[in-house]
Amino acid sequence: MFEHLDYLTLQQYWWFLIGLLGALFVFMTFVQGGQTLLWTLGRNEGQRDLIVNALGRKWELTFTSLVMFGGALFAAFPLFYATSFGGAYYVWMAILFCFIIQAVAYEYRKKPNNLFGEKTYEWFLFINGLLGIILIGIALGTLFTGGNFVVDEMHLSHWTRPTYGLEAVLNFFNVAFGFMLFFIARLLAAMFFIKTIDDEEIVSRARTVLKYETWIFLILFVYVTAAILTMKGYGYDPHTGAVSLVAGKFLRNFLAMPVVAGLFLLGAVLFLWGIFADLFFGSENGIFPAGVGIVLVVLSLFLILGYNDTAYYPSLADPQSSLTIQNSSGSRYTLVAMSYVSLMVPFVLGYIVVVWRAMTRGKMNVQEVENDPHHY
Repeated sequence: MFEHLDYLTLQQYWWFLIGLLGALFVFMTFVQGGQTLLWTLGRNEGQRDLIVNALGRKWELTFTSLVMFGGALFAAFPLFYATSFGGAYYVWMAILFCFIIQAVAYEYRKKPNNLFGEKTYEWFLFINGLLGIILIGIALGTLFTGGNFVVDEMHLSHWTRPTYGLEAVLNFFNVAFGFMLFFIARLLAAMFFIKTIDDEEIVSRARTVLKYETWIFLILFVYVTAAILTMKGYGYDPHTGAVSLVAGKFLRNFLAMPVVAGLFLLGAVLFLWGIFADLFFGSENGIFPAGVGIVLVVLSLFLILGYNDTAYYPSLADPQSSLTIQNSSGSRYTLVAMSYVSLMVPFVLGYIVVVWRAMTRGKMNVQEVENDPHHY
């Protein structure tokens, strides 16, 4: 089946899969968003335990989606993996550290006689939710703004700045993208708590978070969207591979792919509908349309980055070193073999759905957490 597809179609197929997995990961970052709301929503130890345990039943699913995303990226587009992870490694090491301390926190927060005390591990969770998500957003922002790298004829890359990726935090768009992702995570978390927690005080405070932070998200979202639609991007000649700067490249991509533009608009509407349903109509199910919406928005952003002859990772040091889905992918043989493996993705996603349902059969309350000998 897959061996009959041409090389470019295989590359586009894998970019779509990576975009979908990346979008699912962004949805699952409600776990990190919830961690930053721990002290906002939980005013006593019992409420904080309830919040941590509601998130603790989901945090491993975030890791599952992250591992799938990273593994697919490594298999399908190894040059990007080597260029970004091997060049901008200060940023990625900081992200890795944030996720390591998250795992440690869930493991040891409630262990008797733990070395640092419960409060320290709660700070670990907060750091993971704040810095971890903002840094991931900044890293994703560089797909639009570019990185300081050079790729030679042997497909060996090296970074041209001694800051090795940390210079990305000096770009306002990247930072705005990171904070937008941060507030998306917090809004999704608030809706998740409304759906899954049986505590009137926590649910009331979660609705207050939606009331005020939706406006912050909207300001960031409008800015990021306007910046993307007006910024210059890098296109390339699919025959020669020559890269050139194109005014309004991403707007051109939306116009050239109206289905993708429709997905973006539909996703934005669904995300806002989920918020408004929980906030103004007394719903408890806003997390579902909002979750689908954010997946569609992020997926459409990945598609305008990689499709329509676009360099999805521009090089600021040498534009001709910019990465495209054609010059950074694995071999045709690799893509064909991995395409058969990709048929397992629906089963993995099905596993996530089954586990989600098994862990969220009813609303959690403080008594349930106190009676659970294995609580976080």
